[in-house]
Amino acid sequence: QVQLVESGGCLVQPGGSLRLSCAASGSIYSINDMGWYRQASGKQRELVASITSGGTTNIADSVKGRFTISRDNAKNTSYLQMNNLKPEDTAVYYCNAVVGSKLLRPYWGQGTQVTVSS
Repeated sequence: QVQLVESGGCLVQPGGSLRLSCAASGSIYSINDMGWYRQASGKQRELVASITSGGTTNIADSVKGRFTISRDNAKNTSYLQMNNLKPEDTAVYYCNAVVGSKLLRPYWGQGTQVTVSS
């Protein structure tokens, strides 16, 4: 069984910074792409950023220049560094990883709330 556990979400003022972490654990043979998605109230879940096992990143236009994604393969962990946060970044942030275990398939974390408000 594979689990993804996010951490780091909280209330932050506009212009502030947060770093989210996503740790994968369990019976893991390999991890391919890792990503972060978010879902604001009343909206569809959207991709924020993704990173391949080789370190190639893809960042959504809405957060480009403010958010960065990274990973530590030795720790099976991805990170989302969020700078200059805006109220419109308020959402539940979910991590995703394509994990090779008994099968190669995507897994999701439970989500962590990020609220940007003064």
